[in-house]
Amino acid sequence: MAPFEKSMEMMPFKQRKCLATRKNEVCSIRSKFPNKLPVIVERYIREKTLPLLNKTKFLVPFELTLGQFLCLLRNKIELESSQSLFLLVADRTMSCMSSSMGDVYSRFRDADGFLYITYASQEMFGAPRPAARPPC
Repeated sequence: MAPFEKSMEMMPFKQRKCLATRKNEVCSIRSKFPNKLPVIVERYIREKTLPLLNKTKFLVPFELTLGQFLCLLRNKIELESSQSLFLLVADRTMSCMSSSMGDVYSRFRDADGFLYITYASQEMFGAPRPAARPPC
C-alpha cells in the first residue's frame, strides 16, 4: 500500500469524509438495509499495540448485543491471551454489554447517522509477556 493510502487509512473516518458525504452514505445504507445499523469501528488513536481492522464499516442487526459485537471484533483482531478488548461508544462511554445495538444506536448515534465505536486494549489477567531469551 502506498504511504499516502496508509496515512489516509489511519485518519479517523470523520476526517476522511465531509458531513454531507457521510449523511448521504447513511441514507443510502438505511434505504438498502432498513433492518441494519451502520457502525464505524476504529482503533483508539493512542493504541499502538492493536492492529487496524481491515474494514471500519459494519452493518449490524438491531437485536445484536454489544457483547456479541465485541466477540465478533475480538475474532477479527489477533489478541494475545493476556490482552482484553474494550469498546468505547461515541468516544466517551463504555456501555453495558447486554445492551442491544439498537438501543446503543438510538442513544449514541452521531449527527451523520453512524454509530462510532472505538476499540482499545489493556494488558491484564496477570500473564506477563515472555522475555526474549538471550542467544546461547
